[in-house]
Amino acid sequence: MSQTAEATLAPQTAIFDVASLRQRIGGAPIATRKRAARPVVEAPTPQNNRLTLLALALGSFAIGTSEFASMGIIQLFSEAMNIGVPEATSAITAYAFGVVIGAPLVTLAAARANRRTLLLALMALFVLGNVLSAIAANMGMLMAARFISGLPQGAYFGAGAVVASYVVGPGQAGKAFAIVMTGLTVATIVGSPLATFLGQTLGWRETYLAIAAFAVLAFLAIWAWVPRTKALDGVPVVQELSSLRKPRVWGVMLVAATGIASIFAVYTFIAPIVTDVATLSPAMIPVALALFGMGMTAGNLVGGKLADLYPARGIALGFAAALVTLAVLALGAATPWVLLSALFGVGAATMAAIPTIQVRLTRFAPEAPSLMGAMNLAALNVANAVGAEAGGAAIAAGHGLLSAVWAGFTLTAAGLILFGLTLLSKKARQ
Repeated sequence: MSQTAEATLAPQTAIFDVASLRQRIGGAPIATRKRAARPVVEAPTPQNNRLTLLALALGSFAIGTSEFASMGIIQLFSEAMNIGVPEATSAITAYAFGVVIGAPLVTLAAARANRRTLLLALMALFVLGNVLSAIAANMGMLMAARFISGLPQGAYFGAGAVVASYVVGPGQAGKAFAIVMTGLTVATIVGSPLATFLGQTLGWRETYLAIAAFAVLAFLAIWAWVPRTKALDGVPVVQELSSLRKPRVWGVMLVAATGIASIFAVYTFIAPIVTDVATLSPAMIPVALALFGMGMTAGNLVGGKLADLYPARGIALGFAAALVTLAVLALGAATPWVLLSALFGVGAATMAAIPTIQVRLTRFAPEAPSLMGAMNLAALNVANAVGAEAGGAAIAAGHGLLSAVWAGFTLTAAGLILFGLTLLSKKARQ
């Protein structure tokens, strides 16, 4: 069998095997099953499937809004707590740390749980974290609350990817993950600006309360629209843990943490690039952020289709296109139309690689789809920290604001090289 055919059939086989295994769990003879208690199963229909995907996207939209809103209201809560902005960034770091820690630990702790039940529990924890953020009396309490808010994120996307794959059917794992990620990318266009505006008009505490209220709506949507079926039951924790012994899984995560870092090297410094490099009005900052978010959304959807059609091209094409647009941005950011076009392009190109990363993780560890989705999100949050730190270090070294873009270029180039090495090592083993 050719490599391409093997890659195409692998997700389908994994889903069929899991479904067959679950049908055999319990071991009741076929003749006696008619007399057994009938399990609660909702028959899928196209309308139900669309509502299920909408519920998942609503949850990821709430999570994405919470993550990015803190950056827009950091000056507000730092002033309210009488601390400097650099010190206030600890709240943002605490959230990212919660994601990185929670992604594997929460997923493993809930390995046996039904994915619908897990999604509801995760959204309830997310609501709690944002309510605690709203009532935090000092920075220590806010950091703890943001850490709690970040804990569910990785596990949510992992479980959400499993549910979406069940809904869209075999062979469409990339599309499924892209749909779940859509809520996160749309949050950069709509959710974060609205949350920032709310914070500026009503107060930063009201921002977190509003996010918690929206998360309650997402909880209700998941409760109403995600199907009740034993097909979404979890797996033994040993089965999930076995995936972490595979070097190829860690290789893909290293590629993701390195190559995707350019998004955050650029996103973190969009505001000063717009005002100080392109000499545009501060009123253009939301426009630039929205264009970047639109690019991320478009790239995510295109990447979902690429991931299902090809086993590797999504990463290679995404990273290569990102290198081109990053170079254009670094060389032409002083020209407004070049700046805005390149920001869209960087977001689109880099995000196009992420669904393929998810599909490859699931191919290498089909026995642990939830954990692979969670680890993908953990790798992206490592990329967040690496990209922002690299960009900040380049600027602090006196190389100018656009050196952050070149830092992102270097990281994505390193990710592309690492990905090429993983492909070569695979061929060498064959």
